[in-house]
Amino acid sequence: MMMRFALDALYAAALVLSSPMWLYRMVRHGRYRTDNAARFGAVPPRYGLQPVIWIHAVSLGEINGARSLVEELHAQLPDYRIVISTTTDTGMAAARKLYAPDHLVFRWPLDFSFAVARALRRIRPALVILMEGEVWPNFLAACNRRGIPVAIVNGRLSPDKGYPRYRKLGPIARALFNRLAAVGAQTEEYAQRYRALGVAADKVHVTGMLKFDTVHVSDHIHGQEALAGAVGLADGDRLLVAGGTGPGEEEILLDVYAKLREQHPDLRLALVPRKPERFDEVARLLAARGLPCIRRSQHPDGAAPDGPRDAVILGDTMGELRKFYSLSFASFVGRSLVPMGGSDMIEAAALGKPTAFGPHTFNFPQADDLASHGAARVPDADGLRTQLDAWLRDPASAASAAQHAKQYVVSQQGATRRNVAMLCRLLHRRPAISPGGIATDELAKA
Repeated sequence: MMMRFALDALYAAALVLSSPMWLYRMVRHGRYRTDNAARFGAVPPRYGLQPVIWIHAVSLGEINGARSLVEELHAQLPDYRIVISTTTDTGMAAARKLYAPDHLVFRWPLDFSFAVARALRRIRPALVILMEGEVWPNFLAACNRRGIPVAIVNGRLSPDKGYPRYRKLGPIARALFNRLAAVGAQTEEYAQRYRALGVAADKVHVTGMLKFDTVHVSDHIHGQEALAGAVGLADGDRLLVAGGTGPGEEEILLDVYAKLREQHPDLRLALVPRKPERFDEVARLLAARGLPCIRRSQHPDGAAPDGPRDAVILGDTMGELRKFYSLSFASFVGRSLVPMGGSDMIEAAALGKPTAFGPHTFNFPQADDLASHGAARVPDADGLRTQLDAWLRDPASAASAAQHAKQYVVSQQGATRRNVAMLCRLLHRRPAISPGGIATDELAKA
């Protein structure tokens, strides 16, 4: 009880101290204006007797990564209702698009004890699944008091942020993580970190990365031709797509692009910043450099392109990065030339595109394996320019590297069924033996 009060007081103080930041983002970027009742536990109530599985995915990446998990849970456990929560505005938009109205979507409550208690009373879940590993002490404690198992799926703990921070908490972290019923870790390295933080060894399972199951493994994305026509790509253009870029990276990429165009005048560039609030910032950067810009948001499908042939394309819409990657001759995956941990490089590789990224990929352990299976890890801007120049000069070699990486992505699939098998056991169900099967009640031992 005292711990709950102490945490609530700490959260309240943090909320007050950080209020100028929330207010600024609310006014400047239009964030945090909706779903505030749900943030304090007033989530939509569950009606009826159908048991519920609650999946929480913090943001856009986790929401997208949960797709195969939701589908397989629905297939194996059709008697359960699945509800999905998320924290961010981009996560809410994606969740509503992907899962509503088939599944209830709502905002994750803040970790005040009264808020989580209220949310749990309304949802009454039989199981809570946390995507990738965000854990909150009041929520976990409240689930434990109610006998609700909580599992982490697609679990990861970064070596330079998450894991060291938890390690500093010592016995507090051990008490927190020991409340988990199961952990499905992406890699053995991550599994070892969960064990070190207090999760019992028999609760930790290496189940792989869900992203490999959710990517679109193909040579074509529906709608890519319409996108190409709207932004003025011609048949002879070779498009370099820089996807999921972060602050300070676009300047580097524009310098690389300028040098490459001296030798390859057919080269075009598309910049797709990771965060939508940076779209206008990148447009201003292009204007300051005197570079013509074609904004995708101003050139919808069917629109006649009106920009010059050498205009930089700004991907300032949500949900179209795969189309851009599919149109590219090569892709650079951002937030990796700057120390931000990298963006998702699996999508580009799955589309059979030569894929490059920088040295800073601590959020994506699969980057090392991809780099040994056809993708290119470059040390800096000069390394990126050299690699892209080589691919431009030798398309056959570029295509071979791309196919090698694509085959690696296919070889890593299967994490969804391994995670669902783990979750079924928490619900005392026997996992389906074959694809398309239904999990059955466990038979009592004779």
